[in-house]
Amino acid sequence: MTPQDLAHIHTAAFTQSRPWTADEFASLLSNRFSHLVEKEQSFALFQVIADEAELLTIATHPGVQRQGLASLLMQDWHEKAQELGATRAFLDVAANNHPAIALYERFGYAPCGRRKAYYLIENDRKIDAILMERSLR
Repeated sequence: MTPQDLAHIHTAAFTQSRPWTADEFASLLSNRFSHLVEKEQSFALFQVIADEAELLTIATHPGVQRQGLASLLMQDWHEKAQELGATRAFLDVAANNHPAIALYERFGYAPCGRRKAYYLIENDRKIDAILMERSLR
């Protein structure tokens, strides 16, 4: 997928917060620590530095949601991160994003911290981020 493809999917999927631009995706993809896994109209972008992996974003176009693509992406990015030497995985999620939290919990993530007023959402409101982690062993 091109940075434009990623931005298109991200814009369609992230309607409650600011989606990332093609330039932002291009910059991230040019970073040697960043990696992408993709499925039909969905993707996960993550970084691996030393033995830690961080999910930067995961998105599925609304037209293909509820088909298990996010679960497949979670498996794929975990496997690729392990191949790259990661033993722990981290992510953050908006405290009001209950479907994403449920997905992450199904994959063994547990809360490990909170960032107050981290995400800017609609109407210039701010919401906390929940930090989550799990072992990749």
